[in-house]
Amino acid sequence: MPEGHTIHRLARRHARLLTGAPAYVESPQGRFAEGAALVSGSEVVGTDAWGKHLFHEYAGGRLVHVHLGLFGRFRDGRLPAPEPRGAVRMRVTGESHWLELRGPITCEVLTPTERDAVTARLGPDPLRDDSSAERVLANLVRRRTGIGALLMDQCVVAGIGNVYRAEILFRHGLSPWLPGRLVDESSWGVLWEDLRVLMHAGVRSGRIVTTRPEDRAPGEGRVRQTDAYYVYRREGRPCRLCGTPVRRTTWGGRNLFWCPTCQPDP
Repeated sequence: MPEGHTIHRLARRHARLLTGAPAYVESPQGRFAEGAALVSGSEVVGTDAWGKHLFHEYAGGRLVHVHLGLFGRFRDGRLPAPEPRGAVRMRVTGESHWLELRGPITCEVLTPTERDAVTARLGPDPLRDDSSAERVLANLVRRRTGIGALLMDQCVVAGIGNVYRAEILFRHGLSPWLPGRLVDESSWGVLWEDLRVLMHAGVRSGRIVTTRPEDRAPGEGRVRQTDAYYVYRREGRPCRLCGTPVRRTTWGGRNLFWCPTCQPDP
C-alpha cells in the first residue's frame, strides 16, 4: 500500500496539472459515474493529502476523495489522452493534462463537512504543517499496545506504512513491542522530527531511503535499492550496525522486520 509520502507527492503533482481550470471528469468503468457528474466541468481549486487519503477540491465546495488501498494507482500524461482501457474508475481531463485512476478502495464525492469527518478520524500526519507530536504522544501513552502496532494505526498517526514503521523504530533502537504507555516525551519528540525529515525526503525523491551514508556502501548519486533500508525486507541478512541477522514476524497481517540486538525487548 502506498505510504503517506506517495499520496502527498500525488497531491502536489495533481495540483500542478489541474488547478486553476475546469476539468472534465468521467468514469469509463461506470462505478464512479454519478460522482463524476457532480464535479465534471467545475474548476479544480486545490488538492490536499492527509495520511493515505487524497482530496481534489472543486469550485462549489465538492471534493473527490480517493484512498488507493493496496492496488489503486494513478497515471497521467499530456493531452491528447489515449482511449481508456480496462477498469478505469475515474478519468480527469484538464487544459493540458489528463489523469486516470484504477483500483482504489475509495473514490467518492464529499462535501466539506464530510471531508472533515474523514480527517477527524485520522491521527496527525507528519507531512502536514498542522501535525502535532504532542497529540500523537497523548494517544500513545494511554495504550498498552506495542508501538509497532500503534504506528500502523491510522487513527494514531496518519500516513505511516510498513516501511516507515520498521525503519523509524530501528533508527531509534525501539522494540516494536514497547508498550505505547512506556514511550517517553523526549524520545518521542526526537523520533517524530526524524520521521518528518525522512518522509519529506520521500516526497521530494519519490523513494523511501532511511539509511545514513555511513551505514551503506560508498558511492555517489542515487542510493541503490539494496542499500536503502536498515531492516525492511532484510530478513536473515546481517544488521548493518551490529551484524545480528534481521528477523521477521507477522503482526496484524503485515510483515514486521527488526534487529533483536539493536531493538531489544522492553
